[in-house]
Amino acid sequence: MEMTMQAQVVVRPRGTGPATWAMGSLFERLASADETAGQLGVSLVTQPPGIASPLHRHTQEAEAFYLLEGTMTYLAGDDIYHLEPETFIHLPQGIPHAFRITGDQPARFVALTVPGGLMSLYDEVGVPAQERRLPGDDGTPLAEEIARWNEVGPRYGLQVVGPPLPEGA
Repeated sequence: MEMTMQAQVVVRPRGTGPATWAMGSLFERLASADETAGQLGVSLVTQPPGIASPLHRHTQEAEAFYLLEGTMTYLAGDDIYHLEPETFIHLPQGIPHAFRITGDQPARFVALTVPGGLMSLYDEVGVPAQERRLPGDDGTPLAEEIARWNEVGPRYGLQVVGPPLPEGA
């Protein structure tokens, strides 16, 4: 017998969703694929200055971000975008993209994926957050985490296709 997911109403007061440390960052789950019948994943993400993703693409979902605080640079396809607070960006499924948190303060943004399964990758690679803050020495060492990304990412349709954005891009 096939099981089907049932979407449900999700209300998350501040600081009540599951939280994960991954990529030297804090991911606070607002809505999971399990809660939205697989249709949507939403997290509140805080990342420190200098964090940069490698150039990658997602084969299973589109992503969107709404920047609340801080600044970031995004490479999407062949175009570079400089995001400031209250900027929205949508990344269609399959488009190669990379980002770097710029400036001297953490960036904080709402991250959305459609469908919603991608956010579980961060939970699988990262560790449960001890507190609602950026991880310090209590986070996972970078070399260990990169090995986990390489192992787990392909199951989520994550394909690394190039290096991170250089500083000053």
